[in-house]
Parts: sequence; C-alpha cells; structure tokens
Amino acid sequence: MPHSLRSAIPRSRRTTAALLACAVSGCLIAASAPSPATPLGIGDPLFPTLGNPGYDVKSYDLSFTYPGSNNKPLTAVTRIKARATQRLESVNLDFAHGTVQSVDVNGLPASFTSAGEDLVITPAVPLPRGGTLRITVRHTSDPVSTKGEDGGWVQTEDGLVMANQADAAHLVFPCNDHPSDKAMFTFHVTAPDTYTAVANGVVRGVERTGGATTWNYRTRHPMATELAQVSIGRSTVLHRRGPHGLPLRDVVPAEDAAVLEPWLKKTSDQIAWMEKKVGRFPFETYGLLIAQARTGFELETQTLSLFEKGVFTEPAYPAWYVESIMVHELSHQWFGDSVSPRGWSDLWLNEGHATWYEALYADETGHRPLETRMKAAYARSDQWRATGGPPADPRPAKPGQKISLFRPNVYDGSALVLYALRQKIGNRAFERLERAWVAVHRDGTADTADFEHLASVVAGRDLTSFFEGWLHGEKTPPMPGHPDWKLDAVRAPKATR
Repeated sequence: MPHSLRSAIPRSRRTTAALLACAVSGCLIAASAPSPATPLGIGDPLFPTLGNPGYDVKSYDLSFTYPGSNNKPLTAVTRIKARATQRLESVNLDFAHGTVQSVDVNGLPASFTSAGEDLVITPAVPLPRGGTLRITVRHTSDPVSTKGEDGGWVQTEDGLVMANQADAAHLVFPCNDHPSDKAMFTFHVTAPDTYTAVANGVVRGVERTGGATTWNYRTRHPMATELAQVSIGRSTVLHRRGPHGLPLRDVVPAEDAAVLEPWLKKTSDQIAWMEKKVGRFPFETYGLLIAQARTGFELETQTLSLFEKGVFTEPAYPAWYVESIMVHELSHQWFGDSVSPRGWSDLWLNEGHATWYEALYADETGHRPLETRMKAAYARSDQWRATGGPPADPRPAKPGQKISLFRPNVYDGSALVLYALRQKIGNRAFERLERAWVAVHRDGTADTADFEHLASVVAGRDLTSFFEGWLHGEKTPPMPGHPDWKLDAVRAPKATR
C-alpha cells in the first residue's frame, strides 16, 4: 500500500490539572521540561520532522487497554529499549495524539513537554553515547482522529484496526516513526471478553481475568513502526497451513467467515507462486485482516495485511482483480516489510515491486497481459512524472494529505521501470536480481542507490545511465525492445480560481 482501488474501479475513502493543550493534533502533554523544546527529525526530504536522531530503537513493548468503545481513548503504556548513538541531554519521540501522564528513563522519573508533533523528554541524568536507554511512557491513545489527520487508529463497525502508513504510528504510540529505524515489537492488548485482539507476529499467551482478556503477541523479525498492526473486534481467527508448513491465520468478522473462505483459501497458493519468483516467505506467519471499514486502500502491515471487507464482497470486482490485489499486499511482505525503505523517496521500491508482481500474477493466472498494462502505463508515464515527479524522486505530499504521496508514479510508473529493466538485462538476470535483493537486505533497510548498484553487479554491466533516466528523469526514456511505444502528450494542469 496503501494500494488504492481507485485506479481500477472507483471507490470512496474516507495528564492532571497541570497539563497544557498541545497546539498540534489535539495532543495533551505536561509541560515540565526546560524550554524551549524543539521538534527534531532525521531529515527525510518528504517528511523532514519524522524520526529522531541520537538513538537506535531495539524494541517496543506496547500495552493497550480497550474500554469497549471505539470512540474513547485507550489506556496505554509504551516501553522502548534503545541505544544512544550520541550523548543525549534530551530525547525526542514522535507522538501527537494522546495524553501523557508520566515518563521514566532508565527507572528514574523524567520531565517532558511537547514540541510540534514531538514528545521531548529530559532524563534526570544525561545519557552517554553507547548507553542503554529504557523509556516508559504512560499515556492514552485516542482513536478519534483530529480533522485533517490521516491514519493511526481506524474505527471499524465492531472495534479498531491500525493504518499507520506513512507517518501515523505516532498518532497511536510514542515512537521513532521512520522506517529506517526498525525494531522488535511485543504487544499486550486487553479488551472485554467479547472481543478478540490480534497483532503482528505470533501469540505468546492469553490471560483471562474478571471479564477481560489480555492477548500477548511478539514479532520474530524487526519491523518498521508504519507496519504495526493491532486489531480489536468481534472477530474469528482462522488457522491453516501454507507452503512448507507456514502457519497462516486470517482475522475476519465472525459472521462473515463462510462468505470469505473461498478467498482466504487462495493465500497458500499465492505464497507458493511468490516463493517461486523471489524465494522463501520472510516471516513467521501470514494472513489477512479483513475489517468492516471504509479506508479506500489496503495495507501491508507485517505478517497481517489489512483489507476492507468490501474488496471481497463487491460484485463489481472481478475475481482476477481481487486476487491480484491480494498478491500486491502479499508481495509487500518481501518488498517494503522485510526490505524496508531507508527513506520515503525510496517508496518506489515498495510499490513498484508490489505492482509488478500484482500485474505478473494477473498475466499468468488471470489472462490479463502484462505487456498491455505496461504499454498503457508507458503512454501515461510522462504525465505521471509531471504531476508526481520521477519514480525515485517523488514530490512531497500535499499539506494535510500525506496519503497523496501514493500516486500513479510509484505504482504502475515504478512497475514500468522494472519492466524496462527486464527488457534491458533479460529475464534470467532480472530474476536473479529480485532474489538477491530480498536475500541481501532481508530484515533491513535499503535505498535506491543500493538497488542500482546490485542491478549493475548482477547484470555484469554499468546501468547508471539507464537508472538516471528511468528513475530520476523528468521525461520517460524510450522503452527497450519496443521502439513503437508512444508517450501521450503532457497536459497542462487545469486552471484554478
């Protein structure tokens, strides 16, 4: 994702008395740290204030208590273990939609305040470079979005799910909200007994006391904050086995299990298809989380991809199309989840690959020719570059509309780059490159330069000029092997008044 269905078939989307109201995003944080506090960022060109310097998160331990209503704040505790990469007199976390009651650092109370969308913490003792950093934040997590916010908690008909891409995990919990800082996750979700809670990874125990149940989950691989997922609802969890005994689990509305089963049972064969293309599935489990909600997109949350129920129940969507969207989100488990982007300008590596395998699956199983789709994308490519930027140099999202970063240039426009690359180096070299990419960078992060370098190594030739045009050029280069393919004229933007 977010994989929008709009491109094919239109769909709609959609503290104590001493506390001070934070001016941004309705966040309430006690102002007790030295002033002035400053919001920081790691300098991502598309999200300059996202992420924070000075530390490397090793793990998150998240506890949420659901009150039984999806329009009331959840009680939460976020525990972070990190390593200081420089001497720190203060620590910034991204957090912008909740009330902070207290913060401890290495077991000692710390002062804290807000700055922009940051929670700024001043520990009792400065932290030395290389030292261990253990932060405990007691806070609320508000599922009711502030006007203009995209993502975070999503209210469903029977509870909540998360949609944190691209920069919304810090609307749910304090974190270093940038995919370059991946970490291990543990979740503890408490809800009334009538609810089922599911999160990324595998279940580590279930505890029932006094009419409430606590569900515990843990990941076995590091994860970016934008891929975190917690589902709370009146759900059924369906279990089955996939290729080489891979545990599969689907989370579906209890009353819809039978209706959805014909789709759910396709996942095993889809994983087998992907494994033939790029190698073994990279995680401990996989499955579909089907929510009764209207988001306008599907989302590749790690080990548990989020889908709207309507994708599978809308009669207008042909079977080949639904299956290809399932494969799109499945492919992200390799491209985007296991291998995460080092910066958001590298988004094309996620979406271009997921779109590529979506289209290739439709070609091989749904009789929807890949070449026809790529020729149509080629015709539109210059227009997409004019409005959204080249695939590897996307323009920033519109103010207040972060989701607008996900434009055609990072979907079909980027899949087109991969098609051109296959045309350039041949199918055998291309398949070796794809397998090498997900193997070399498994559980890590990578950027466009890494891909360009690996492609040149695998192909045995310098591909610098090829990538300069196809990934960074304002104009689309000629398509290798298809001199007859034409580009549509770039239309001037409509005048506004």
